Amino acid sequence: MKHALFLFGVSFIFAGCLDRENFPDEPRLLSGRLDVAGSGATMVLSFTDGDGNFGLEEGDTTGLFDPCIRRWNLYAEYYEKQNGQWVWVQIDPCDGPFPDPDVAFYYVVPWARPTGQDQTQEGDIRIDMPFWNLPSEFDTVLFKVKIVDRDMNESNVVEVGPLVK
Repeated sequence: MKHALFLFGVSFIFAGCLDRENFPDEPRLLSGRLDVAGSGATMVLSFTDGDGNFGLEEGDTTGLFDPCIRRWNLYAEYYEKQNGQWVWVQIDPCDGPFPDPDVAFYYVVPWARPTGQDQTQEGDIRIDMPFWNLPSEFDTVLFKVKIVDRDMNESNVVEVGPLVK
């Protein structure tokens, strides 16, 4: 099963005396980094979502979320620098009888439902990665990361790295 531990911190902007920030309804990644410690790491991504519908609940496994690839809402594609060129190491978590998203670096970020009149989400996503690189003769990697909200709106892609393993 999943070996990743998710710590999800979200700050909500509430209506009232403060001016409301206008973010687009599509999720947006603002920045990303990987904090390496030993063989593991923590990926930290700053994001916004204007309509507050980023995140999945435990029961989100049918309907829009039924296809295997839609069971995750954070996709970190793994790239290696091979002979001076970035090469995507494509790993399909849906290939085989037991999907393994840990190997594919796909994650479920839980839904922290906004409260109040203003549904804007803004904050950091923190993902504990027990391992962050694959065995290879190449030593430089990066991740291209995107998130997907409950309406299947995809964010922009941010690069996390490059990192030397």
